[in-house]
Amino acid sequence: MKRYVCSRRGILLALFSTCVMLSLPAYALTLQDVIKDTLKSNPDIQAARQEMLARAQEVRGARAGYLPTLDAEAGVGREWTQSPSTQNQGITLTREEAALRLRQTVYDGNATHSEVKRQKARYKSALYSAIDVQENAALRVSQAYINVLREAELLSLLKESLDEHQNIYDQMQLRSKAGVGSRVDVDQIAVRLSLATSNFIAGKNNFLNALSQFQGLVGYIPDASVMEEPIDFVLPVDLNESIELSLVEHPAIKSALADIEAAEAQHTASKSENYPRLLIEGDRTWNEDIDGAEGKNEDWVIALRLRYNLYKGGAHQARRKQMAELLTQAKEVYRGAQWEAEEGMRLSWYAYEATKQQLEHLTVHVESVTTTKEAYTKQFNIGRRTLLDLLNTENELVSAKQAYANTKYDQMYSKIRVLNSSGQLTKALGIK
Repeated sequence: MKRYVCSRRGILLALFSTCVMLSLPAYALTLQDVIKDTLKSNPDIQAARQEMLARAQEVRGARAGYLPTLDAEAGVGREWTQSPSTQNQGITLTREEAALRLRQTVYDGNATHSEVKRQKARYKSALYSAIDVQENAALRVSQAYINVLREAELLSLLKESLDEHQNIYDQMQLRSKAGVGSRVDVDQIAVRLSLATSNFIAGKNNFLNALSQFQGLVGYIPDASVMEEPIDFVLPVDLNESIELSLVEHPAIKSALADIEAAEAQHTASKSENYPRLLIEGDRTWNEDIDGAEGKNEDWVIALRLRYNLYKGGAHQARRKQMAELLTQAKEVYRGAQWEAEEGMRLSWYAYEATKQQLEHLTVHVESVTTTKEAYTKQFNIGRRTLLDLLNTENELVSAKQAYANTKYDQMYSKIRVLNSSGQLTKALGIK
């Protein structure tokens, strides 16, 4: 295939110096490099990471439930008191008070333990969601990267076709001037040359659009002449293995599983309201002129206290039912994520298999048309083929090469889709 797969690099450097001026310095650019750049700056990825970090702090906050609390209180104000201790006479004093209050939970029906488990699960969910966002961003960048390669090669094919039409036009002009060619042939090649020029302009526009789309995702315009094709990825053996891998490793699946863990912990925590709470409470107070008695009033209190809600209007039962429904919802979301993961893998794998088979036939097609074109050129030069025959074979060859190039890049992208469908794209690229 090397004899007909054109080298786009030299052509593009000459054609698009403007684009190169806007590009980064010329050095080998790989898909891994581009994705790494994107992962560092993509706002969606950064937002997902911040969500993950925020949930890590929620885990820390939940663990605080195991530790004691210490509060300080202070107050001053006017107080009027009439009681037996004041001999039922109204007395007004300036009340001053200060206190330290220590609280340590001994037992809360495993509410704190369940909350810690819930927050850990929510952190895991956010972690896998961030990985999923990262995987999808890598997929979009890969598509943009491959599209630049695709449009660059298609453009170079159109440039070859344009040059070929120009050469034939020049030959026919010389023949016409020498009186050995007809004016009709000149007019015919002139029409085809105009079409080839129009196709080249359209191809140039497609290439520039691909560069713009790349810039929109990555932040800079690449130099297509130094972009390397993606590495040849190793895929699972067959579709069944791919689906099994997807159902186990896809980050969306793992995130949904973590959400189930969080819902289960929340459901367990709601049951803690059926149990009493046992606390150790310690108070140290410094008061003066309180309750109508002049002078200082200080005390120490340390006690083991039991609190048990006996009735709350059915709120506890309603909350337990609510958490049970949310747990069922999380399980359904997980089931839906499994369906989506399997569907995505099937579509990706079918595309990969189809392009693989297409390439085999297109290879034969290009080689056959190339041989035909070479034979027609020789026959045209000795008058055994018409100009129309030659032009038609030229167009057929360009179309064959374009179909091959499109399918080649479609297969590259289909491999990347297979990896993305199992959540293994960044891992396959060696990106953490």
